This record gives sequence, structure tokens and C-alpha cells, in this order.
Amino acid sequence: MTQFDAKSTADDVLAGVDLTGKLAIVTGGASGIGLATTRALARAGATVVAAVREPGAVSLDFAEARRLDLADLAQVAEFAAGFGTVDLLIANAGVMACPETRVGPGWELQFAVNHLGHFALVHHLFPALARSGSARVVVVSSNVRPDAPIRWDDPFFVAEPYDRWAAYGQSKAANALFAAHLDVLGRPHGIRASSVHPGAILTPLQRHLTRAEMIEAGWIDEQGNAADYFKTPEQGAATQVWAAVQPDLGGVHCSDCAVTPFRPSSSDAARLWTMSTTLTGLLS
Repeated sequence: MTQFDAKSTADDVLAGVDLTGKLAIVTGGASGIGLATTRALARAGATVVAAVREPGAVSLDFAEARRLDLADLAQVAEFAAGFGTVDLLIANAGVMACPETRVGPGWELQFAVNHLGHFALVHHLFPALARSGSARVVVVSSNVRPDAPIRWDDPFFVAEPYDRWAAYGQSKAANALFAAHLDVLGRPHGIRASSVHPGAILTPLQRHLTRAEMIEAGWIDEQGNAADYFKTPEQGAATQVWAAVQPDLGGVHCSDCAVTPFRPSSSDAARLWTMSTTLTGLLS
């Protein structure tokens, strides 16, 4: 039974937790809930690396910013090569509902960044995570439906017209499936992995949505005020830091600082892992 809930903040969760000597990586760690996560982990004593696309554009006095573009697999490999031991990895960076954009060999951007970039990052960091002996990987997903589909035959919307929300939903379903299978493969090496739904938070993630779209969706009112159910970035960061410090937690999906009933399909998780190794050319 957790003592935290939807209103808890990352600092609430980490109160009394000592992460001194731990190395944490937070992708997208300089804005939105990623920034709140970075700050909270640093306050708890961790050495934190914020992986961001443009380190020169951010100013962090409590963490180190390093360049990482998850859409560039060569850069992902270069970034990961600089680590000896990694204790915590928060796969937080993401893109939502963007216009149709192609990267690399024609990959759709949301699937490429939200899933394949993090898949490649974990592949390259696996030895460093294993050296920790008790590493935790937390993958930021969403409010995933049990039947959320992976477009196995057309993940990049080549055969059918691009749908930005379907693409986003697929990438978030992939996040949950990825964490589930990573936990299976990582457990013998002391690596545990979980996925989380951080809740609804107004952050730069909504950069591709118009004000009118967010009003129509009920996310904000005419004055720009967020709906009552929206969290602050500090509250949105709570579940991912909670999952990162729970002993023996792995293979689950979490929300509001608690484990949800949702369990990703183990067969789909294994199938996605195989597909991801083929697409990236990275062997498991």
C-alpha cells in the first residue's frame, strides 16, 4: 500500500530517500516533468545527467546536461558510451501529436523518438546498468489501453495515411511493452523496469497542439487555465521517481504512485522487442 497519491510531488516521494552515490539519467530532463524529475533526484543526492537535444540552450546548476537526440541512433550510441555505471534511467523524453515527420530511414518521428530511441539507449547502456547490480529503468508511457494496438505491418504509416494521435498512442503502447520485456531480460542482471502514466500535465509536450484544440478537448478554459484534473509538473514527476526507488518493483505499469491492474501482453512485448532489434539493427 502506497502512502502517496495523485497530488503527491516528486519531492514528497523522495523525502528521506538518500540517493548519494547513485548516477541517474533523465531523458528530456530539462523541461516539463523531466526537469521536475531531474531536480528531485538531485535534491535526494543523486548525480543526474539530463539528456537533452540542445544542452547549450538550458541552464542547470543541479545536474549536467548532455546532448542526446533520440532520433539519431549514432548519437544515441555516442551518448551511452560515456557511462561506466548507471543506477537509474528515466526514459522521459517524448513527442506528442506532431505533424507527419520522417527521420532516419523514413521512420515516423513519434515511434522513432518515444520508443526506438529509448530502445537503442537501453541497448547501449545495458552493461552500465548491469554493473549497478540494482538498476531501475522507468519508461514514461501514458494511460495505456490493454488493447492499444501496435501496427505490426505498418508502424510508420507508409501504407496508410498518417494519423498523429494513432501514432502517439502506438508509441505509448510500445513504451509499456518495452518496459515489460526489458524487465524479463534485465532481471537476471539486477535490472528492473516498469512503465508509468504520469497523468495530465501542461508542459512543452503540447507544443504541437493549438490553443483551440486544447480548449475543445477540455484541457484548458478560454483563459488558458488547466482543467482541475491536471497535475503540476512536480506532481507529474512523482510516479516516475516513485517507481525508480521502490524495492523489487518491475514488470508493472504505474500511475498516481501505485501499481495499476494493466499488464502488457508478454507475447506482444517479446514481438515488439524482436521487431525493434530488426529495425535498429541492434541485437538483444
